Amino acid sequence: MGRRTFLAVAGWLATAVAATLIGLAAIQLVGESLTGTPGGVRSQEEIARALAEPIPSGTAATGTGSPGPPDPSATPPVGPSALPVSPSAEPDNRRSFTNPGGSAVAECVPGGVRLVSFNPRPGYQVDDVDRGPDDDAEVKFVGPSGEYELSVRCVAGVPVLEPDDDD
Repeated sequence: MGRRTFLAVAGWLATAVAATLIGLAAIQLVGESLTGTPGGVRSQEEIARALAEPIPSGTAATGTGSPGPPDPSATPPVGPSALPVSPSAEPDNRRSFTNPGGSAVAECVPGGVRLVSFNPRPGYQVDDVDRGPDDDAEVKFVGPSGEYELSVRCVAGVPVLEPDDDD
């Protein structure tokens, strides 16, 4: 083995060791945020305690889980495309609505009704949306089984479903 070959191999090896040490030092500086669990690992007791605490008032949980009992003040859709739409109770000025295409959360605000959020179901996508605030707010979901629209307005400060006016 010649002197040049030995120097090339030794230089390459020194560079690889230096790069590895620099990388390890960088990871050490960054610390847990890169290599660990943010906030640390919690015990079962800590998790049970956190789950048992009540949700502070003034915060509304707006998930896309199963809706609650039907709201008698919600107006159901009419016509041949009238498939079940389930509203669920939220705070007094906010309601969730669900149809086969997706779900939406609406709230009554000083300017009218506003869509807080909307979420298409798997296989569906949002085709058109008018978030408001306005006299009415709507979202249209399009998917393999057709088009489904959620159109809401405020009645006495409560979001209600508008009847389907296409028929």
